[in-house]
Amino acid sequence: MISAHILSRQATRPGHGVPRFTTHSTALLVQRSLGQGLPLAHRRSTRAWESTSSSTASTGSHKESGHIDTAPHESLLFFNNLFPLKLSSILIWRPWTSEDLLQRFEQSSYSFIDPIRLVKRAIHTHDQVPIEVTQIIPRLKDGGAFVKFTHPSDMSAAQVESKLSKLLQNNPIKPWFNPFGRVKAGLVEGVPWLEDLYRLPRSRIRVEFVAAKDDASPAELSQETLYSIFRKYGKITEITSQPTDSKVLPRFAYIDFVLVRDAIMARNCMHGFILREQGSKNATKLRLSYEQRVKAHHIWAWFTSHPRIVIPLVAALIAAFTVAVFDPIREFFVKAHVQKYFEFTNSRLYKWFKSQTSDILAFRRRKTEDAGLNALFTHRKDLIDSIQTGLLESVDTFTVVHGPRGSGKKELILDQVLKERSNVLLIDCKPVVEARGEAGTIRRLAFEVGYRPVFSWSNNISSLVDLAVQSTTGVKANFSENLESQVVKILQTTASALKQVGLSERKKEDKDADLSEDAYLEAHPERRPVIVIDHFLHKSEEKGVIYDRIADWAAALVQSNIAHVIFLTDDASYSKPLQRSLPDRVFRSVTLGDLSPDVAKKFVISQLQTDTKFAHDGQQQDSESDDQDNDDKNQKKDSNTPAPIDPALLNELDTCITALGGRLTDLQVLARRLKIGQSPQKAVQEIIDSTASEILRMFLLSKSSSSDKKYTTEQAWYLISQLAASPSSSIPYNSVLLSNIFASSPETALEALANAELITVKSQNGMPLEIKAGKPVYQAAFQKLASDEKVKARMDLLVLTELAKMETQKIEKVEQELVMLQGLMARRPGDVSERVEYLLEKMKGGQARLKGLEDEMGVVKGRLIKG
Repeated sequence: MISAHILSRQATRPGHGVPRFTTHSTALLVQRSLGQGLPLAHRRSTRAWESTSSSTASTGSHKESGHIDTAPHESLLFFNNLFPLKLSSILIWRPWTSEDLLQRFEQSSYSFIDPIRLVKRAIHTHDQVPIEVTQIIPRLKDGGAFVKFTHPSDMSAAQVESKLSKLLQNNPIKPWFNPFGRVKAGLVEGVPWLEDLYRLPRSRIRVEFVAAKDDASPAELSQETLYSIFRKYGKITEITSQPTDSKVLPRFAYIDFVLVRDAIMARNCMHGFILREQGSKNATKLRLSYEQRVKAHHIWAWFTSHPRIVIPLVAALIAAFTVAVFDPIREFFVKAHVQKYFEFTNSRLYKWFKSQTSDILAFRRRKTEDAGLNALFTHRKDLIDSIQTGLLESVDTFTVVHGPRGSGKKELILDQVLKERSNVLLIDCKPVVEARGEAGTIRRLAFEVGYRPVFSWSNNISSLVDLAVQSTTGVKANFSENLESQVVKILQTTASALKQVGLSERKKEDKDADLSEDAYLEAHPERRPVIVIDHFLHKSEEKGVIYDRIADWAAALVQSNIAHVIFLTDDASYSKPLQRSLPDRVFRSVTLGDLSPDVAKKFVISQLQTDTKFAHDGQQQDSESDDQDNDDKNQKKDSNTPAPIDPALLNELDTCITALGGRLTDLQVLARRLKIGQSPQKAVQEIIDSTASEILRMFLLSKSSSSDKKYTTEQAWYLISQLAASPSSSIPYNSVLLSNIFASSPETALEALANAELITVKSQNGMPLEIKAGKPVYQAAFQKLASDEKVKARMDLLVLTELAKMETQKIEKVEQELVMLQGLMARRPGDVSERVEYLLEKMKGGQARLKGLEDEMGVVKGRLIKG
């Protein structure tokens, strides 16, 4: 029969008390399991969870030294699987023997969760193990408890362990928190270390080999010996000895168990165990501790060791993720941008409000502009009809509207040709080309087509990643994309969205519902969206790659019958890039020039007729009436009928418009000046004066370096003076090429001046014919500049100085050649005499011209001095 006694709770000092893990029900359970009765008063004061011993000193010894003292015939058993191991993580910032947590166990009515009950059940085992329990020390961190016991002298501790293990094997005790596990017991063969450090149990144990005596050197145990010692505690997966070349002391080995609880049992039973391996002179003491196992990252190791395969694979995965996630979102936003989903003016509320208030609210300014443009569009009705007819035909080619700046190309297309179209995409190339850097260009292009979200900044980061990867591995990661590839990506997404827009009105009830998507779009050109590309070839010399990609994209759209494309450009060389993208097609070209004087006059008058202060006095008198009803009718009639213009103003307009010309923007400026009260003569004169000042500042007094310009100030003044003196307001193109001032690269200079809109080159049958002013008002400005004596004298002096420099260079070349021929004259005078005479005559003529230029320069300087 198992005999045991339970001592009453000992009074302990603060900080040295043994934790009291007791419940009243547990005390009764212990009484029944040990087969002895207790007095009632003593039973109530007993706590079965309290570490018990025969004296106060022995109770607190393990708290002070970290070791458990044992008397003769006393041994230790360690019982495993009594507490949940996760409980230790809950008590991470508290002492492991926390009393308040155990008091909750005491107050609980669930006695079956009492871990000490499992210990008593294991020790009882039908009274077949003759031991007496003297102390129980719980170890929450290790999930078990140490049990100190005494055994008979005729029975060893190993026999007690063997017998107890067999009984637990035959009659397993399963804890409530782990129904698949069972309680195990092991004899403590070493000296366990009861520490309360934050060292959580691990499945790996570090076994250090230290000397049993201070003056002896320990022997390192072999893997076979370690296996024979520790295998009884559980399945071992690996034993790793310390490398032979390692200089770390003391020597150690790693033992990896399958289960953490097996490692706990081994550490608590074998820590401090002393043994002597066969053939070794000195004894070895085992010092055990938990070790965090370094997990083998096989997948990560393979990735890091194969960068040539992994980096392209990662790039492909990122691209696939972007296509799968972001491309549908971007296509949706492009469709919303084309179909104007989110525009307030396209909402039903706005349309209803506008229909209800159109006869109340008057937008006079918009009405005035509409009246002027309607007069212009009436003059260009044939062009409008031809473009609209082309949009109804299934012809895979471009429509190109060419004209100088300010000729009304954009207004003609958007306000007249496409006013009944709903799916229109306008791409303005000017802000795209003028954006700073590649990120700015991508951001502006995405904004024009409604492409979002766009991560323009990510390419800079990707470039840094590419540089880092290439410098470390030597492999190009290709995470970053150049400007061209990003432009192509945006345009391709836009093309997919435009195709969906063209098919959005398709219904299953249609007669041609069985057609494929491409055949449906080809059969219904009226349902294709229209793309208007404005400012095409604006600053094409800076970012020509963008225009090339846009032209290729537009060619693919018209050839696939996805959309109609209209180009708006003021560059006469538009056919070159478009022919490269669509080489086998003839474009629909529409040229917009300046308005004729009659049409220009009608345009100005139409904008002035809505302003009542330009109306005739008789019209104002006719609108007066004593009857209120007649007054209302007259007001409605006046609001719809244009008021007549003062005849005196009309007569003055004839002469002013002739000087101003027919450029639409200049006519709009004239109309605005007339509305603020200026007379036509004064308004035109101020326009000419401001234009002359602009030409003087930009072309004649510009401080930009000569490397930035492909023309010189002298060449610009030569054209200005020649056009101002020409009766026909034009000069022959070939005469300019033959002039001395255009001796070097004449065509390059003329092209640069034409791109700057100072001049316009008129062609016939593809050959340049004559040169005119860039705008009609420029002709008057040229004449004003040429009539200004100070400006003329200063510019003439620059031209004469340049011509004199050129003559001097010619004379110097002749002189150098004569020096070279001097040696031949002495030996063979007959062979070189003719060449020498030619050079002398040429030098004489150049000297005469140089003298004439210097005389003219003296006259001009005199004019400058006189002021």
